[in-house]
Amino acid sequence: MDPKTTAKTTKNQAITRPCALRDEKRFHVRWQSAMADIDREQWDRLALPLETPVLEWQWLHLLEASGSIAPSTGWEPWHLTVWQGDRLVGGAPLYRKRHSSGEFVFDQWWARWAEQQQIAYYPKLVGMSPATPAVGYRFLVDATAPAHAIERVMWEAIDAYCKAAGLSGCHLLFVDPAWMDHAAARGYVPWRHQSFLWRNRNYASFEDYLAPFKSIQRRNIRRERRRMEQQGVTIRMLTGDQIPPQMADLMYRYYLNTNAQYGPWAARYLNAAFFQDLFTRYCHRLLLAAAYHPSIGEQPLALSMLLYKGQTLIGRYWGSALPLKDLHFNMCFYAPIEWAIEHGIQRFDPGAGSPHKIYRGFEAVANTSLHRFYEPRLEKMFNRFIDEINRAELAQIDDLNAQLPFSAKSVSVGGGVGTMALDKG
Repeated sequence: MDPKTTAKTTKNQAITRPCALRDEKRFHVRWQSAMADIDREQWDRLALPLETPVLEWQWLHLLEASGSIAPSTGWEPWHLTVWQGDRLVGGAPLYRKRHSSGEFVFDQWWARWAEQQQIAYYPKLVGMSPATPAVGYRFLVDATAPAHAIERVMWEAIDAYCKAAGLSGCHLLFVDPAWMDHAAARGYVPWRHQSFLWRNRNYASFEDYLAPFKSIQRRNIRRERRRMEQQGVTIRMLTGDQIPPQMADLMYRYYLNTNAQYGPWAARYLNAAFFQDLFTRYCHRLLLAAAYHPSIGEQPLALSMLLYKGQTLIGRYWGSALPLKDLHFNMCFYAPIEWAIEHGIQRFDPGAGSPHKIYRGFEAVANTSLHRFYEPRLEKMFNRFIDEINRAELAQIDDLNAQLPFSAKSVSVGGGVGTMALDKG
């Protein structure tokens, strides 16, 4: 059956399944083609208690309403909601996709193998916050309702839809480690990926953050920080109403500047409308590092945009008008770390990027994506190689962490998977 045909016949249609509740009330499943079709207050009642900001209604809605995440860009929203009467008790942001761009989980190898075998890899179903490689994806479930029963309905609805629509598989990306076992119990196989994380180890100041480093790297970081003053650069940290809405256009321009440096490897997924709406409707989650220089007047010569919620800070986008030495390190690492220490932030995910983060104290850690293939040959191929791939990825993490510039007396790295860090294993 063609998935578009299935979508047309099931769009916003309630699918009722009985559930073993004492009051024998039934759950209703509805597939929604836009966040705008879902009541914001109901969705955020489930999303706001989570540590991550990127599953909140406004963030997901602005991605769609701006046209950045839309069928025309290869992201077809197909959100799963579960209702008990008029009350939303379960939700999952999901997207039908015909490519793998914007996922930061690089499964193109699997897609090429499938093409060689004349197997249709696309379309597929993807669960994530689009174009946002930040750990925390999970099903949203009402804390006052029977979570296991609701999730069972959601898993069964995904299985039924993917099979009926002929989708090759369902892929849940950057999964909350505390929730991983729920998906594993449904036959989803983990795939580990290397990323970075800074942890606040009870630092009272920026100097405390520097203390674990070897002396030579402490000197390097201090020199990189001093270079801002030497070049006449002042960095200000702005949040909420401190952020002028007109900076949205400048942030977008700098976002384009940064992407232009990477050619075919650029990660340009967002448009100007997204930034404009973000700076007016979602500024309570924004942290903006703004660098000023007398040569260009009152307009910032560089901007770095981050998200924060609870004890978590997430780096997203940055760009500048001038290629000043060490500006990137200060805007994207040192200034946010200093702000994080001052505000009790415990975790700072700097986003995807190169190993130079290791030399600034970001540990290499593993995030996890979870995969279930409905096409038997794809399932067999994935299961055949994934253990070896995971071992190689964890070995790379070990190799990167061996380069951390900490003294022998400093804190050890690594840990369990029961934290947002999703460390080795």
